[in-house]
Amino acid sequence: MALVTLRQMLDHAAEYAYGVPAFNINNMEQGLAIMRAAKACDAPVIIQASRGARSYAGDIMLRHLVQALVEMFPDIPVVMHQDHGNNDATCLSAIRHGFTSVMMDGSLEEDMKTPATYDYNVDITARVTRATHAVGASVEGELGVLGSLETGEAAPEDGSGATGKLSQDQLLTDPDQAVDFVLRTKCDALAIACGTSHGAYKFSRKPDGDILSMGTIAAIHDKLPNTHLVMHGSPSVPQDLQDLINAFGGHMPQTYGVPVQEIERGIRMGVRKVNIDTDCRMAMTAQFRRIATEKPQEFDPRKFLIPAMDELAELCRDRFERFGTAGHAHAIKPIPMDDMAKRYASGALAPRITPQSPPSNR
Repeated sequence: MALVTLRQMLDHAAEYAYGVPAFNINNMEQGLAIMRAAKACDAPVIIQASRGARSYAGDIMLRHLVQALVEMFPDIPVVMHQDHGNNDATCLSAIRHGFTSVMMDGSLEEDMKTPATYDYNVDITARVTRATHAVGASVEGELGVLGSLETGEAAPEDGSGATGKLSQDQLLTDPDQAVDFVLRTKCDALAIACGTSHGAYKFSRKPDGDILSMGTIAAIHDKLPNTHLVMHGSPSVPQDLQDLINAFGGHMPQTYGVPVQEIERGIRMGVRKVNIDTDCRMAMTAQFRRIATEKPQEFDPRKFLIPAMDELAELCRDRFERFGTAGHAHAIKPIPMDDMAKRYASGALAPRITPQSPPSNR
């Protein structure tokens, strides 16, 4: 099956009320583990690369890696997504290298550290959307700044993370402003701020309504029932992986992620894309540490990587099943990007606020 756009995949997810996990990759082993899990449960998948991943692996390597995965698993629809693009050039270069979707993160300025003004965010996201829709690719925007409602601070990940203290207004997306943002930018999906943040150390206790505002998601979905919402910073930081890492020499202090039950609740409130990176890193690292400790004589990297891939595949399969993604891959028939471009140009894919209606393509 060919690569598909984010818009096509999330329209299908909205029609059938499921969410799609978006897994970050840097290398072949991660890609194989994710796709094996997707194949095992007939799930569509979003594979995304940050600017850090593009620097680490290189655009040519990532393009051919994802294309190889598509060829190896021809029954699985795949979105190739740029995560946290910081300017026009980053997003458009991703499209030139085969990405079918980009995120323009205008919530921060180009340095990915300084919180941006609303007008800056609207302007740059709209510019990227116009250019990207012209070739049929999709755009994810972000409104609000990822960060902790406990501390008012953000954790950096792959070079993205606000510095300084953030206000509640910055950390929680305003529902009315979200309506204006979607109408003015015409983005296909909207990442919102609700108290989640990058990395493993997002909550000092099991999150409740004071530090994870699921009500924000509900309020935005009520005003934007046809807009695909995105949860960033949403790994669950599984306790069993924390324990496994620490059992074999790690020193992870006790921490809490976004409970999978809360993500499932978010999916029922319009979340269609869920970003997961930290959990995947933890799954592989736990097995690296175990093998290194139990078999100190081992030096073949494959003996570390095979169990690490198995651990990652198990985690991915759990998320496909929990998010309702499983069982839908076969039903998504790829729409060529040229056809998507025509639909954008005709206005068929323009944002719809109310009333709620079926997606216009799938």
